[in-house]
Amino acid sequence: MQTTKNQPNIVVLGGGTGSFTILNGIKRYTSNVTALVNVSDDGGSSGLLRDELGVLPPGDVRQCLVALSETEKVRDLFTYQFEDGLLSGHSFGNLFLSAVEKMTESFEDAIQVASDVLRISGKVIPITLDSVKPKAVLPNGQVTEGQDAISSLRTGTERPEISLDKKALISDSAKKAIKEADVIVIAPGNLYGTIAPMLLVDGVSEELKKTKAKVVQVTNLVTKQDQTVGFLVGDFVMEVERLMGEQGVVDFVVFNTDEPTKKMHERYVKDGEHMLEFDLNRLHHSDFRAIGAPLVDKSPLHQNSNGKSAANRTFIRHDADAISREIMKIYFS
Repeated sequence: MQTTKNQPNIVVLGGGTGSFTILNGIKRYTSNVTALVNVSDDGGSSGLLRDELGVLPPGDVRQCLVALSETEKVRDLFTYQFEDGLLSGHSFGNLFLSAVEKMTESFEDAIQVASDVLRISGKVIPITLDSVKPKAVLPNGQVTEGQDAISSLRTGTERPEISLDKKALISDSAKKAIKEADVIVIAPGNLYGTIAPMLLVDGVSEELKKTKAKVVQVTNLVTKQDQTVGFLVGDFVMEVERLMGEQGVVDFVVFNTDEPTKKMHERYVKDGEHMLEFDLNRLHHSDFRAIGAPLVDKSPLHQNSNGKSAANRTFIRHDADAISREIMKIYFS
């Protein structure tokens, strides 16, 4: 493990809003932060660019770059989403990353150029440079392909088997980041659509199993309709380790103990989703250390200039600083 200027080396695995929130908070405590990002997205702007240009999907990478950016105006530019014409639905940041990748024939070069433009604090690294799509198979034989479709798959109480459509190797930079980490955080997010495809990349679970870093899982705030309804905090950890095919990887789990406002809660209950509950007795007898804290962000939502903020796709959301404080406590423990 390595640190610079006595600051901890924090690595965050994930993509989308979960990683955005944690990165946006943890950069205030250390400049040694690395985002390892999912690149299996096939929905929306990312999916279109992937299919039409043959590039790796830029959406989750863009969100992580924006989270780590220190330049407000450029950050807003990269999140700007076109509303009309042929570019409708595309964000400037996605187009920028895809253009540089086509020009340089390197996704890593595209990320580096964007990192320089955004003046980010830390690093953003794709978990793999191989273009892959996940596949889910339910016990009844039902097959669903693609991250976007899997994210909304109705699994009920069944636990799907997730695989990738072809072999994908962990990128050299991602492997190096895991080896040098002091703390590795598995961010909240869609369990089967976002988190699983990352963990299934060859080399990821192996590196997580043998790392000397403290591995922390931050659980979701709410259950997902038709996928994780009835899950408790411990179930999320067990499912992550099942998908990895490795037991005893997670050292700490950070979960929410707070309640959202009544208005927030009613919106989710209406959609069949509920605040994630926990069993303290069960957690006390787990192999990992469970840390509960009030993690709900109750501040007003902030949107960018065209009313579309990638960081605020969900209404009930994590408090970035609250999570970061718990991560720092774990580092010093």
